Amino acid sequence: MTNSREEHIQIPEPDLDGMSLDTLAVRAGQIRTGQLEHSDAIFPTSSFVYNSAAQAAARFGGEEPGNIYSRFTNPTVQAFENRIAAMEGGERAVATASGMAAILSTCMALLQAGDHVICSRGVFGTTNVLLEKYLGKFGVETTFVSLTDMAAWQQAVTPATRMLFIETPSNPLCEVADMAALAGLARSIDALFVVDNCFCTPVLQKPLEQGADIVVHSATKYLDGQGRCVGGVVVGPSRYLDEVYSFIRSAGPALSPFNAWVFQKGLETLPIRMRAHCDNGLQLALWLKEQPQVAEVFYAGLPEHPQHELAKRQQRGFGGIVSFRVKGGREAAWSFIDGTRMISITANLGDVKTTVTHPATTTHGRLSPEDREKAGITENLVRLSVGIEAVEDLKADLARGLAAVQ
Repeated sequence: MTNSREEHIQIPEPDLDGMSLDTLAVRAGQIRTGQLEHSDAIFPTSSFVYNSAAQAAARFGGEEPGNIYSRFTNPTVQAFENRIAAMEGGERAVATASGMAAILSTCMALLQAGDHVICSRGVFGTTNVLLEKYLGKFGVETTFVSLTDMAAWQQAVTPATRMLFIETPSNPLCEVADMAALAGLARSIDALFVVDNCFCTPVLQKPLEQGADIVVHSATKYLDGQGRCVGGVVVGPSRYLDEVYSFIRSAGPALSPFNAWVFQKGLETLPIRMRAHCDNGLQLALWLKEQPQVAEVFYAGLPEHPQHELAKRQQRGFGGIVSFRVKGGREAAWSFIDGTRMISITANLGDVKTTVTHPATTTHGRLSPEDREKAGITENLVRLSVGIEAVEDLKADLARGLAAVQ
């Protein structure tokens, strides 16, 4: 008679050694049960049962591996973590409830009172608030510097500096950091180098190969790609990720199994989506340059971009984020946005649907006017997250918006 408490047999994943990123995106990390399902299984359960009280004690005591409670052990979440770790080239990944939870968990696990962080100004506005306002309350000081000014990074170093944190390309001006140079600086002062890889994903760049210690993502963006769920992930060596995992286990900002399943399915199409985002992004950036209502375009794929050559060496594409300044102020920017008829007015990015937002009053609206000015977030700045629609249809909708600019 079959033991009703017998656990499903887990079938080993296929041998993917040496496989390309496109293959890893589809095949890596899958955990098949005894049902031998072809698609990824989902385990929407809060807890797990044991064959005996002794097994439960062994699991809780760490003497036997296995699932305990979905806050910190769930096969669906583990499958997503394994896949993104393989794609980034990291030893381990730990998933979180949001992109901001990934950044918070990294900082809480690896920093302590008295530590100093150097962060680039061109980061998501909430990252700025988290570091300056909330970590500052617990004795972690942050200095913000220009992403591309190496002299400023070197001058900001103090004996207490323990972390360098960047987004590259930056949000929303698409500046590109020299990751190898920053990695060298971090090593020279025994600090961690953390890179938010949200804009490029491992399809376009792998910061760990460029010298980063840790990579963070808002999985909400390109990893999902269809605006369905909120989540985040941290990738890197186990010596750091074990501490991040321990924090998440204790504090609880864990990813749900359902969201992990959605993200795992999103990764399957990430390579082909990113290529489409890049193609459309470059075409729209070139088109916007020629429009009389546009004062300036920010996109690393343009030859005149200050870090164009660096981006060509460091990235395998220029991404789908295109920002530009319309001629005029806030009224002109809002008139453009309101004049579009197809593009979604939303602050989210990385979607197959093109989105548009006004950073000064949305994503970076919580910054002080002085901080926005330092970061180049002007009132006439507009950010596009270019989707995968037909590019001619996107041009037509942008033209409608530009026609509304007086």
